[in-house]
Amino acid sequence: MATIMIVDDSNYTRRTHRRMMEDDGHVVHEAATGMAAIEGFFVHRPDLVLLDLTMEDMGGMEVLERLRELDAGARVIVVSADVQRSTAKLVAESGALAFLGKPVSAEGLRQAVRDALGAGAP
Repeated sequence: MATIMIVDDSNYTRRTHRRMMEDDGHVVHEAATGMAAIEGFFVHRPDLVLLDLTMEDMGGMEVLERLRELDAGARVIVVSADVQRSTAKLVAESGALAFLGKPVSAEGLRQAVRDALGAGAP
């Protein structure tokens, strides 16, 4: 299947999303910080990134911007507890493929991943 990187400062969220993605046959890498996400993206070249917006070292929007600098075609789904309309609009304008509010249902996450990988996935 695909290689997916989960970027979230919450161990629980990373573990939960990892389990779902691995159950679906994906290879998963994790990052708990924005800087680790950028390094991991460079090393692992994931097919898709699941990105939280709120992390201690660097905001998710800055991470997204840097990932797009590394690869203009980077596929990113933002998963965030910040579900304000202004945030959703900013995420959409940034080129993210989807914006999911936390807590996201298992089926909602899986469907978003299927949709994102179907958009030119390997």
